[in-house]
Amino acid sequence: MIRYAMVIDTKLCIGCGDCVVACKTENKVPAGLNRDWVVEATTGTYPDLKTEFRSERCNHCTKPTCLYACPTAATYRWEGTNIVLVDPDKCTGCGACIAACPYDARLIMNEGYVSKCTFCHHRVEQGLDPACVASCPTNCMHFGVLDDPNSTVSRLLATREHKAMHEETGNEPQVYYLT
Repeated sequence: MIRYAMVIDTKLCIGCGDCVVACKTENKVPAGLNRDWVVEATTGTYPDLKTEFRSERCNHCTKPTCLYACPTAATYRWEGTNIVLVDPDKCTGCGACIAACPYDARLIMNEGYVSKCTFCHHRVEQGLDPACVASCPTNCMHFGVLDDPNSTVSRLLATREHKAMHEETGNEPQVYYLT
């Protein structure tokens, strides 16, 4: 399986939301719905506080609970990769995948089916970065093949401290945040 990963440098992200707008535009996401979003998180105790911005989305996990929870097989992997997609024709909108996702990364479209970030697989298929990565004005977002030691994502993860969200679930998320 080809494991794609996204790496986001929280020291460079300014929380501008360009990634959110690029995603909505590229994927024709209706007003009021988002496949990705920006979180502002502050940790510490005054006066020693640290604030970071995180662009969050589906984590395209290696062991996605959403995939296993889907009763209609509408949730599936894209062609030998870890990219998790939803077939709207098979989706009944039951919400099992929504309940199973620890990242709150799924949304119900106006037509009643569930949708989510696709890592812009239609762009990846053409050798392009996802729209969110391509549009980032601070170049804090990176995308590539995790198992290629020469890829930017692999080099960044090998040389910088990083974290993934909700690793305790065992889902093996593939979105990483450089700290």
